[in-house]
Amino acid sequence: MDKTIEQRINNIIGQLQGINKMVAEPQPDCFKIITQFKAVKSAVSSLMEKYMASEFDSCLNHTGSLEREQLKRIFSEIAKK
Repeated sequence: MDKTIEQRINNIIGQLQGINKMVAEPQPDCFKIITQFKAVKSAVSSLMEKYMASEFDSCLNHTGSLEREQLKRIFSEIAKK
């Protein structure tokens, strides 16, 4: 079953909340925290790609020509990583 965008966002929020708790510990485990940051980065990247794939045409259809060109440039830069 493919997760919805909202489910993915909620998962990322949960990961960030977990990192926040880990950072607040008296002796935080830096390796575990960095590993979780990498997981969040990957999840956000995956979410962004999924959102762009599903909403790109819709975003373009609801904008003027100047905004459309700006969106194309933004999406192009994001796709480059």
